[in-house]
Amino acid sequence: MCGIAGFCNFTGDRQANIERMKERMHHRGPDAGGTYISEDGQVVLGHRRLSIVDLSENGAQPMTSHSKRFVIAYNGEIYNYKKLADKLIEEKKMTVFRGTSDTEVLLEAFEAYGVEKTIAMCKGMFAISLYDKEEKTLYLLRDRVGEKPLYYGMCGESFVFASDVGCIAVMDGFHNSICREVLDLYFVHGYIPAPYSIYEGIYKLEPGTILKIKYPFNKWETITYWSMKEAAYKGQKDLFKGSFQEAADELERLLKESISGQMVADVPVGAFLSAGIDSSTIVALMQSLNKGKVKSFTIGMEEKDYNEAVYAKEIAQHLGTEHTELYITDKDAREVVPKLGEMFGEPFADSSQIPTYLVSKMTREHVTVSLSGDGGDELFCGYTSYFSVERIWNKMKGVPYFIRKPASSLVLHSPLAKHPIYKVKGKLLGAKGPVSLYISSMETEPLAQKICLTHKEIPYKHNEYKEGFLDETNHNIMLMNMLMYHPDDILVKVDRTAMAVSLETRVPMLDKDVVEFAWRLPIDYKRGDGLGKKVLREVLYRYVPKEMMERPKKGFSIPINKWLCQKEIRMWAEGLIDKKLLKEQGLLDPDVVLKMWDDFITRGEWRIQIWYILMFQQWLTQIH
Repeated sequence: MCGIAGFCNFTGDRQANIERMKERMHHRGPDAGGTYISEDGQVVLGHRRLSIVDLSENGAQPMTSHSKRFVIAYNGEIYNYKKLADKLIEEKKMTVFRGTSDTEVLLEAFEAYGVEKTIAMCKGMFAISLYDKEEKTLYLLRDRVGEKPLYYGMCGESFVFASDVGCIAVMDGFHNSICREVLDLYFVHGYIPAPYSIYEGIYKLEPGTILKIKYPFNKWETITYWSMKEAAYKGQKDLFKGSFQEAADELERLLKESISGQMVADVPVGAFLSAGIDSSTIVALMQSLNKGKVKSFTIGMEEKDYNEAVYAKEIAQHLGTEHTELYITDKDAREVVPKLGEMFGEPFADSSQIPTYLVSKMTREHVTVSLSGDGGDELFCGYTSYFSVERIWNKMKGVPYFIRKPASSLVLHSPLAKHPIYKVKGKLLGAKGPVSLYISSMETEPLAQKICLTHKEIPYKHNEYKEGFLDETNHNIMLMNMLMYHPDDILVKVDRTAMAVSLETRVPMLDKDVVEFAWRLPIDYKRGDGLGKKVLREVLYRYVPKEMMERPKKGFSIPINKWLCQKEIRMWAEGLIDKKLLKEQGLLDPDVVLKMWDDFITRGEWRIQIWYILMFQQWLTQIH
C-alpha cells in the first residue's frame, strides 16, 4: 500500500511542491519516497511507499520501464502478478526482471500489451499513474470496485492528482473553493459521493475507469474498462443453474482462491475478526489455507450493547487462530475525534470510523497487512433494510401511483405530518418504485435538507438510477449500494483509517470473480427465513457451528448519544456549532443547526445528522 501524487503543466517550484504533497501522505507510505520529473518538467510523479512485496530498492517507485518509455507511480497490489510475469516471460516480452515486485510486472505488461488490455488482465486493488514519455500522455487508473482512492482535477492551470485530496490542497496556487453544491448530498449520506469532492474542480476517479490526458495537459477523457452495473446486469441475465449446495461449493472455491492470492506478502499478514458472518468467513477460510495459526484481531467495548469481542474470541478459539483483542474505553475513542478531519481529507461521518481506526491501530502493532470481510452485506443481501424496503413496497405496489402521489402530498401537508411516523409514511407513499422508495427512506426529514445555505440538485448515482434496471427488488438496491455507499463510505472508511496507521487492508470478497459470481446468484440463494447472506452462511457453517453465529448483529457501532452529552465532548461540540462561527463561515444555517442540537440534547433526536454536522465542522475548522 502506498500513496501517489503528481501534477502536469506546473510552473512553480516542482520539487518543493511534490515534496509537500508526499509529506502530507507520509502515513500512507512511511518506508520510502521517490520523485520523477520529466526532462521537460511537464510531468511530476511522487510516491510514498509502504513496502509489502519486494522490500528491496528493486521495488522502489516511481519506476521506469526497461525501455525507458514508461514511468509508473502506483498504490495497491496486483494479486495475480506472478501469472502476468510468467506470461511475459513465456511470450518473450521479457527475459529477466530486476526484482520480484508486482510494480515491475505491471509496468512491463503496460508496455507489452497496452493500457486497456493489461488492466483487464489484472486482479487487485489499485490507483495507478502511468506516464508514456513517447506519447507525452498521462494515464490514471482505478480498480474495479474503488478500494484505492484517486482524486484529480485542475489547480489553476495545472492538472493534479493524488491518493489524498489533502495532498492537492497543500499545493502552491490551490485556491479551489468548497463545493457548496455537494453539501446537501453530504448531509443526507454522511459522505460525498463520486465523482465529486469537497472542492470545486477536484473529482474522484470512479471505479473501473481510465483517465487519459495528453500534452498540454488541459483536457482529459475517461473510459470505463469494467462496470459494476454491467456485471450485475449480465449476471442476472445469466443466472447460476446449479443447486444451492453447488453454489456454496463454487463460492467457497472462489473465496479460497481470492484469499490465497491476498495472503501473499513479504511482511506479516492477519485479519480483522468482528464476529460477524463476513469476517468470520474470511478468517475461517484463511485458517483452512494456512499451515500455521492465522493472526486475528478484534476490539471490544465496555458497553455490552456495543460489544462483540466475546463472540469473536469464541470463534477464534474454535478456528484455532492466534487471537488478539483490545478493550477500548470512551476516552480511547474520544481521543480519535480530533484526528478525523486530517485523516479523511474531506468531510466524512460514518461513526464506525472511530472503532475501525482503533482496531487498525492495534492490528498494525502485530502485522503490516490485514484482510477484512467487507462486501458481504452488499453482495449477498445482508442488510435488514433490503427486507424492509421489499416489505413496504409489496404493501404499496397494489395502489396505483396516480393515487399514491396525491395521497402522499395530502399527508405531508396535513397536521399528521407533525408526528414523525406519519411524516415518514407520507414521504414513502410518494415513491414510484422500490428504488425511489429506498432513496426516499434516506430523505424523510425535511429539516435535514435545510442544514446548508446552498441548495442545488446535481446528478449522482441515486438520482441517475432507473427503476427496474434489474428484475428483482433486492438486487436493484444492492446494486445501488455497490455503486455508491460501498465505494464512497465503507471502502473510504477502511482505507483512510488503516492507512492512517500504515496498515494495508485487503478485501477478498471484492475479487472480480467473486463479485461477478455473486451477481449470477438467484435472490433465493442469498436470503431465506428472514436472514440474508444465505449462501455465505452455508460456506461459513462448514467451519464454524451454526449456533455460534445465530445472534443479532451489532457491527462497529459507538454510543454517540452518550458521549455527546458528556461535559468534555459536549463543550467540543458546542464550540464547533457556535452561532457566531457558523455565521462567519457562511455555509450552514445557524438556526437549523442549533435547533437540531437542542432537539438532540433534550430529546435525543437527530443523532445521525448531528454527527454529520460535527464532522463537517471539525474538518472545516482544521483547514482554516
